Amino acid sequence: MALEVLQGHASLRGPREVNEDFCGLIAPAGAELEAKGLLAAIADGVSGHGGGRQAAEFTVRGLLSDYYGTPATWAVPFALDRVLNATNRWLMAQGSANQGAASLATTLSALVLRGRRYVIAHIGDSRVYLLRKGGMTQLTRDHVWEHPDLNHVLTRAIGLDTHLALDFVDGQLEPGDVFLLATDGVWAPLGRSKIADLLKAHEEPQQAASALCGAALAAGGTDNASAVVLRVEGVPNSTLADTLAGARALPLPPLLHPGDWLDAFEVLETLHDSRQTLLYRVRRRDNGQIYALKTLRRGSEDQVGTFLAEEWMAQRLQSEYFAEVLPLAAGERSALYYVMSFHPGHSLAQLLESGRHFAVGETMALGAKLLKALSVLHRLHILHRDVKPHNVLLGGDGVLRLLDLGVALDAGGAQVADAGTPGTPSYIAPELFAGAPPAPATDLYAAGVTLYQLLTRKFPYGEIEPFQHPRFGDPAVPSSIRRDLPPWVDALLLKAVARDPARRFETAEEFLLALERGPQNALAAPRRTPLVEREPLKLWICIALGSLAGNLILVWLLLAQAAR
Repeated sequence: MALEVLQGHASLRGPREVNEDFCGLIAPAGAELEAKGLLAAIADGVSGHGGGRQAAEFTVRGLLSDYYGTPATWAVPFALDRVLNATNRWLMAQGSANQGAASLATTLSALVLRGRRYVIAHIGDSRVYLLRKGGMTQLTRDHVWEHPDLNHVLTRAIGLDTHLALDFVDGQLEPGDVFLLATDGVWAPLGRSKIADLLKAHEEPQQAASALCGAALAAGGTDNASAVVLRVEGVPNSTLADTLAGARALPLPPLLHPGDWLDAFEVLETLHDSRQTLLYRVRRRDNGQIYALKTLRRGSEDQVGTFLAEEWMAQRLQSEYFAEVLPLAAGERSALYYVMSFHPGHSLAQLLESGRHFAVGETMALGAKLLKALSVLHRLHILHRDVKPHNVLLGGDGVLRLLDLGVALDAGGAQVADAGTPGTPSYIAPELFAGAPPAPATDLYAAGVTLYQLLTRKFPYGEIEPFQHPRFGDPAVPSSIRRDLPPWVDALLLKAVARDPARRFETAEEFLLALERGPQNALAAPRRTPLVEREPLKLWICIALGSLAGNLILVWLLLAQAAR
């Protein structure tokens, strides 16, 4: 069963010359409704210089458009916050550039209904109410001064301050819930009791919205009156969270061997066997297609949660640089696993171990594809956190694919960061050893180490063993290991693996651009770190020893002079 919502809206100018309110709603269908939900928003532009209506309409229209363009992996509050922060910056910039638009500011109350939950993003003094089982609850709080003479003066609004501080509220949906989004032109003259009575008297949302706005003006309201009413007729039987919860309850499959069957899949061979996961090559019964089936060897609560999050992220990577997850309905699998497309080929680590010599041109071409894959991830706010030659597959079809999202992190908020620093030590960025949070820069560092290794078969700071606490000086210049490397490759790789994140590439796109330009627009060679920054203790020890030696010589000279 899909989410079913009836909706209605009304907006009356009232005694004002201009209607500075604006409201809107989008109710998609199918997969988009499941992934992003229904979005309703109402805004009340701040009066002054005619900019209130412009701010309100721009904010609501922009939110309705841009929210559905955000990645499905982003948590709802994160997506709303990103879109509205961009809107706030635009309004602030317009206000600064045009003195006549100094009042480009607006309140906003936005409501997302998705699956069995609701999320509210709110700023200003518009309000969201919930009528449930006859009881009315105000879900938002007004951002106005508490002083009686200033209780209509906003303390927060979009376009009012460079720092946008939104309130977020979320909760569980129930059939029969009625939500009201209203500007102060409705709730101020009517009050909570009268609003509740009108919502109960008019079950059809459009009639309720019209009745609320008309009653507000009839009660002496002097402002624009706008309302959006949503009535929840039915909630889904399951959402993504419910699906994951159901999958969490599935048992682990037994250890499988060639010839065994698991649901619709025949096991052909074991591709990978680690302490935590198993990967099989399988054939589907109905069409004979070959796939890769991944499951857990053992399943603690944390491991199962991480495994399900990996599947969730992998499903959203629609790109040639990643394996494609095969959609399986809840009833199609009797155990905990997921299935993805199978691509014959060799990892870059296997090619290195076989003695493959990587020329500069070939390495740069592979690097460009790897960076494009990371760009796809980072645009979705996913951090891979284990980029290395073992996880980069060069397929027989010539396509490079980035594998294994087992420790990937959804930085958009849909997945909680785990403890510790996952990954392989020699590819882990220096700041992570110091406790810094993961970031796109740490993935780019690992990509730089990977290219460095392809060309030199060495690591820029030497091989780092597990549980080692390394100290980082300057990385070894690649051409000092492999003499045929040109200076522009040295500069590129040294920037990619710089100890200081501020000296590295900021984005995958910047790294890719520098790589594609190559010698035509080569980077400047990075300066070597002075000893005082690299080894301050060693420098002061040398100074102290030199000073001591000088003093001893001076004493000897004085004693020799006295003896004459």
